[in-house]
Amino acid sequence: MPRIHVLDPRLANQIAAGEVVERPASVTKELIENAIDAGSQRIEVDIEAGGARLIKVRDDGVGISEQDLPLALARHATSKIDSLEDLEGVSSLGFRGEALASISSVSRLELVSNALDDPRQGWRVVAEGRGMEARVTPAPHPRGTSVSVRDLFFNTPARRKFLRTEKTEFAHVEEAFRRQALSRYDIAWTLRHNQKVVHQLPPGQTPSASERRIASLLGKNFIEHARYIEREAGGLRLSGWVGLPTHSRSQADQQYFFVNGRVVRDRLVAHAVRQAYRDVLFNGRRPVFVLYLTLDPDVVDVNVHPTKHEVRFRDGRMVHDFLYSSLHHCLADARPSTEDSHAASASDPAVAETAPDDSARWQQQGMALSPPADRHPGGERVRRFMQGYQALHPNHEETLLTPQAAAQESTPLEDGEVREAPPLSMPHNDPTSAPPLGFALGQLHGIYILAQNIHGLVLVDMHAAHERIVYERMKNQLAAAQGVDTQPLLVPVSLAASRAEVATVESEREAIAKLGVELDVAGPETLLVRQLPALLAQADPEALVREMLEELARFGRSHQVEARIHELLSTMACHGSVRANRRLTVDEMNALLRDMERTERSDQCNHGRPTWTQMDLKALDRLFMRGQ
Repeated sequence: MPRIHVLDPRLANQIAAGEVVERPASVTKELIENAIDAGSQRIEVDIEAGGARLIKVRDDGVGISEQDLPLALARHATSKIDSLEDLEGVSSLGFRGEALASISSVSRLELVSNALDDPRQGWRVVAEGRGMEARVTPAPHPRGTSVSVRDLFFNTPARRKFLRTEKTEFAHVEEAFRRQALSRYDIAWTLRHNQKVVHQLPPGQTPSASERRIASLLGKNFIEHARYIEREAGGLRLSGWVGLPTHSRSQADQQYFFVNGRVVRDRLVAHAVRQAYRDVLFNGRRPVFVLYLTLDPDVVDVNVHPTKHEVRFRDGRMVHDFLYSSLHHCLADARPSTEDSHAASASDPAVAETAPDDSARWQQQGMALSPPADRHPGGERVRRFMQGYQALHPNHEETLLTPQAAAQESTPLEDGEVREAPPLSMPHNDPTSAPPLGFALGQLHGIYILAQNIHGLVLVDMHAAHERIVYERMKNQLAAAQGVDTQPLLVPVSLAASRAEVATVESEREAIAKLGVELDVAGPETLLVRQLPALLAQADPEALVREMLEELARFGRSHQVEARIHELLSTMACHGSVRANRRLTVDEMNALLRDMERTERSDQCNHGRPTWTQMDLKALDRLFMRGQ
C-alpha cells in the first residue's frame, strides 16, 4: 500500500469541485449567492457559449478589501461564520468557503473588487487552475465585485466532455438565474447570453411588482391561474403563489420552494405538497407554485448537502403539517366565487352562500327565496333530485325563484302536467349581487348546463360538478363522525417486517390507532394486522400497512388510510352522481349551480378534471366579429 500523504492543494480543490461544480449552471448559482450575501442591489450575469466560454457575475455589494482579497480564493476561507454556533444558525446563502477555490481549480478565474466608494481603488486577483499563491494587483472598479470564469474545465478534459450543447447548458444557467431572481424581488437582475439581453428585471417589492416578475420569468398564465397564500403559525410563515389544479404541467418544472430565501428541493416539502393536491389534480399532472417558508434559522440545518439544495428541519412533523394544512385550505377555496378572476366579480362574497337573512336583498332585486319544497310541487322535483346527497347535507338551500315563478309554483298542477320553471334573469340594477355562476338557461346534449352570469356564458359539466358535491359532503360526514368505523379481521394478517418498521409501530402506536388500524408486534421482525377501517375491509392489508409505516417513518405523518378511504368515497360519489343524458329542469340546474358555489374544490371533479368554464362577452363578440 502507498504511504499516507497530504493531497496537493490543487488536487484537493479539484476533488471538491466535483461536488460543487457540476456544470456552468452550478458556477452561476455559487457566484450569484455570493453577490446576494454581499448585500447587492443590482446583479448582472453575462454568459457566453452556454457558460463554457465565459460566466461573469457583477454586483454592487460591499466588495472585498485589498487585505482580504488573497484569501478570497483560498479553500475554507469565509467571512460568514466563525464558530459552530454560527453554523447552526447560519442565515447567509454561502458559508463553507469552498466555492471560489473549487471553481478556480477548474477554470481561468479573475476576481476584481472594491470595498470603497472611490472607483480608482479596485484590486484584482487571478487564478488559472494552479495551486499557487494568489497575486493581488491594482485594477479600477466601482464599489462591488466582478467575477469572470473562463474556459470551464479547460484542465480537466474528461469533465468538459460531459457538457451538453450550448442551448442545453444555457437552459440550465437560465433556470439557476430564475431561481435566484425569484428569491429576491428587491434586487435588480440582468441576464445576457452572447451579448443579448435575455432577462432585465427591475426591483420592486409591492405585490404587483412581484407578480410582474413572476409573469416575466414563468409566463402570464402562471399568475392568471394562481392564488396568493399567506399564513403564519407556530413560528412558521408561508407565503407565495399556488397554482390552481386546472393549471398544472406534465413536468415539475415550475415548482419553486424557498426556505429563508434559499431555494430547496426537500422530500418532506414535496410530500406535503403532493398530499395537499391529492384529490384535485388530474392523473400524472404536476402542480405549480412559488412558495416562501420563513422560520428561525436555528431550527433548520442547511449544511446537509454539498450543493445546499436540501435542508433538515428540527421538527419536520410540525413543518409538514403546517405546509399541508396551509395548502389544503387554500386549494379548498377553488370553487366558483365572487373573488375568482374567471367568475363573477361581486363586491359581496357572501352572496355565494345565500343565508335566510339575505332574502330582503334578493327581493329588492326582483327575486325571492323559494318557499319550502313540501308546499310546492315544483320544489318537490328539486328535492327528489337532490335526495341522493341531501341526507349528507340536510340543510340544503333551495333554488332562488322570481316572484312570478314563485306564484306559478303555488298554482296546483293538473294530472300529468309537468311545469318547467322559467329561466331567471340577471339583476340589472345591481349586477354585483348576482351569483358567481349566474342562472341556468338550459342543457346541451344532456351533458352540459348552460348558464348566464354577469360576464357572459358559463358551461358546466353537470356530472363532474355533481360528483365533487357528493364527494365533499361524504368527506364532511365522515369527518363529523370524529373517527372512522373499524372492523376487526376474522383472521389476523401476519407480516414479515424489518426492524425499522417494527420500531416505527412501537413509536407511533397512538398515530396508528387514530387511523383505525390495530397492529401488534409479534416478534422482532413480525407484525400482526388485527383491525382496519370498516370502509377498507376489502383492501390489501399488507400494502396499506407498509405504505403507512413508510410515510410515518419518513414524514412523521401518514395519509395512506385517509387517501384509501377517500378513493372509495370518490368511487361511490362517481356512481351516485347524475349521469349524462339526464334531463334536468331549470330548478334542478340552478340548485346544482348554487351547490357548486358552496362546495369546496368544486372547480375540479374528484379526478382533477375541470367542472366549468367561462366565456365572457368579449370572447363571444370576437367569435362573431361584433364591433369590428
